[in-house]
Amino acid sequence: MIYTVTFNPALDYVMWLPQLVPDRVNRTQREKVFYGGKGINVSIIMGHLGVENVALGFVAGFTGQEMEQGIKQQGVQTDFIHLDEGLTRINVKIKGVDTREETEVNAQGPSIPHEKLEELFHQLERLTDQDTLILAGSIPNTLPSDVYEQIMKRLEPKGVSVVVDATKELLRNVLKYHPFLIKPNNHELGEMFDKVLDTQEDIVFYAKELQKEGARNVLVSMAGDGAILVTEQGEIHKMGVAKGQVINSVGAGDSMVAGFVAGYQKKKDYAYALKLGTAAGGATAFSEDLASREKIEEVFAKL
Repeated sequence: MIYTVTFNPALDYVMWLPQLVPDRVNRTQREKVFYGGKGINVSIIMGHLGVENVALGFVAGFTGQEMEQGIKQQGVQTDFIHLDEGLTRINVKIKGVDTREETEVNAQGPSIPHEKLEELFHQLERLTDQDTLILAGSIPNTLPSDVYEQIMKRLEPKGVSVVVDATKELLRNVLKYHPFLIKPNNHELGEMFDKVLDTQEDIVFYAKELQKEGARNVLVSMAGDGAILVTEQGEIHKMGVAKGQVINSVGAGDSMVAGFVAGYQKKKDYAYALKLGTAAGGATAFSEDLASREKIEEVFAKL
């Protein structure tokens, strides 16, 4: 089974306005609620692809109930831990209809007490070497900053395949636990070594440096330049991007992770996994919401 963890999921309430004028009543042209959080995005895309998975994490209040019900309707199983206080956060995003300008107000989210974190640890201890765990996103300030490390240290003897989509030190600190896959983008990879990576040769070199620190497979996304995968067998796979109008960048990286994991689970073939991951990332970029299965298949056929 595939599991995702989202510590601080969110309902993203998006409103489209002709313009935002301070100190006045502004009226929307339309609005929509999206289910957000990096792990949630991964789970939803895998659900769209027909891949069974379970979303773990913390929810609270009536907004938490909406989160749980909403993603179940998109083919995702859930086993969230319910917090006694607070609300799963609502992030407000205001988008200009014509200007494409965007203003965001992101909520703090509920406090996660120590005993609830221990409850998550107990859930994860049931995983085996037949399972994959995806850890994605930042860590809320109510949790220990080394919580990813704590999780991976506990799971290392069990042989669980762990995918980590995080940045900088949060990512680097877990490499000693040999994650199955990490997914920095080219800028994040350069920042980890205080370098500007100008060529694909540079990207491959520093991806291999992360392998020396413990990563098994390194997937580097390069926005409009595609992606490069350096496998634990030393193979280098490159993939360009499909052409299309970029509508939305939110969730594209998460979609790539979901597509890659789904593809690898299906065929145990890195080239296929990279292609499906690239297709899923591109399909979300070309969609207003996270990509549908039909959109992913359409983009896949063009790669």
